[in-house]
Amino acid sequence: MAKYQKKTDYQAKYPGVSKEIIEVLEKSDRQMEYLQYDIKVERCQINSVSGTVTYLPSREDSYERLLEENRQFAASGESVDDAAIKTVMIEKMLTCLKQLSTEEQELITALFFKGKSERQLSAETGIHFMTIHDRKIKILGKLKKMMEN
Repeated sequence: MAKYQKKTDYQAKYPGVSKEIIEVLEKSDRQMEYLQYDIKVERCQINSVSGTVTYLPSREDSYERLLEENRQFAASGESVDDAAIKTVMIEKMLTCLKQLSTEEQELITALFFKGKSERQLSAETGIHFMTIHDRKIKILGKLKKMMEN
């Protein structure tokens, strides 16, 4: 990779511009040089006293090189801890569901496990949909209290 070499003479290019603006332009050039070259280049540092050479890798690394070195990457899926917690919570929820009355279990099963809407259930059972909604809210509150204990 070729190093960014050309230094622009902003004073000559923009003669009427203030010194502060020239400083900002030069600073932005240095930032571009840093981003395009400095963090991507590997370097050697020589200690003149001890005569040792220290290799300094680039601060930007390629995915391919990391794979060649067998570096481990974080899994993008669910972590083991999250999976274990989820399993425990599901077991606890099923235990709490078994403690509900048969009518309450049927309502929760229809709405959450069979994916029916409150209006569909209302049409099937002949119970007003607001009554079903109120019962659902009451049962969910009851389940929440059971889960917290």
